[in-house]
Amino acid sequence: MSGAGLRVGVLSLQGDVRENVEAAEAALESEAGGNGAVAEAASPGEIAGSDCLVIPGGESTAIGGMSLVSGAAAAVRERAGAGAPILGICAGLILLSRGASDRTVGATGQPLLDVLDVRVERNSFGRQRQSFEADVSMEPCGIPSTRGVFIRAPSVSEAGPGVEVLARHGGRIVAVRQGAVIGTAFHPELAGDLALYRHFIGGAAAARDGRRQR
Repeated sequence: MSGAGLRVGVLSLQGDVRENVEAAEAALESEAGGNGAVAEAASPGEIAGSDCLVIPGGESTAIGGMSLVSGAAAAVRERAGAGAPILGICAGLILLSRGASDRTVGATGQPLLDVLDVRVERNSFGRQRQSFEADVSMEPCGIPSTRGVFIRAPSVSEAGPGVEVLARHGGRIVAVRQGAVIGTAFHPELAGDLALYRHFIGGAAAARDGRRQR
């Protein structure tokens, strides 16, 4: 990810990495005129070299475990602490949280990054066979409606005072923001809806340009 443009990293330890790379590439073309690059990021060095980071959906327990072994967990925490924009999708939201439980089995004990001051409930909308698509309003992001896929989706059961609720569905919190970090319970990339990616990439590009001008 060399060059002067925006460097977008997609955490590539496990999950729907390819779909997120493609969505980020389309958003980069739309919001930054293609000025930059999107690349898979797995090692601490690749994560550290990213201006912004997408954590895709997948198996949060597997991603968390591998991130501890590889050093990626510490690298993500460092980027978050430095104010780098991060978008966590489904499993990514779980990983970024400070606490998680499962709707059926209770406490999970899985590795968490404690970046977002939220507690989440895994499988909040049901198991695999209860997966569904729905339109979600994210008005605080200037997105009146975006299409999302809910696959064994979590929800936010508790949010700290510094956390902004961005969206709800069925009375449950399904998207939040804290500083430059956004977490969603649903997959916009699987529905082919780029509104959130455009918002995220556009904001990351503007933040990077602003830092350069200071």
